[in-house]
Amino acid sequence: MASFYATIKLVHVVAVLASGALFLSRGLLVLAGGQRVALAPVVRYASYSVDTVLLTAALMLLSIVPGAVFANHWLTVKLALLVAYVTLGTFALKRAATPAGRTLCFLAAFAVYITMLGIALAHHPLGWLVTLGG
Repeated sequence: MASFYATIKLVHVVAVLASGALFLSRGLLVLAGGQRVALAPVVRYASYSVDTVLLTAALMLLSIVPGAVFANHWLTVKLALLVAYVTLGTFALKRAATPAGRTLCFLAAFAVYITMLGIALAHHPLGWLVTLGG
C-alpha cells in the first residue's frame, strides 16, 4: 500500500479542502438564517460523504506509517484539534442555543480548521507560527 501513498495523500488533501468549503458554506448559511438549506439531508449527506473519504484516507495514511502519530507531535496536535473542530462545528450548525453562540462557535471552528491546515503544512505543532517565524 506504500506505493499508493502519494495518491492517498492527494485524496486526503482534496477531501480536507472540500470538507472545509462545505463547512464554511453551511456555517455561513446558518448564520444568514438559511438553516433549512444548510441542514437539508442532501447537504448533510454530502458533508458526511466527504468527511468519510477524508477520515478513510487519513487512516490509510496512518496504516502506511503507523508510528507517525506518536513520533510526530504535529499529528497528535492535529488529532486533538480535530475533536475541537468537530465539537465546535456541531454547535455552530445546530446545537448552540443562540445566534450569538452559533456565530462564536462558527468562528472558533473555522479558526481551528485554519490552525490545523497550518500544522499540516508546516509539519510542526506550532503550524503557521513556524512559517511566519522563518
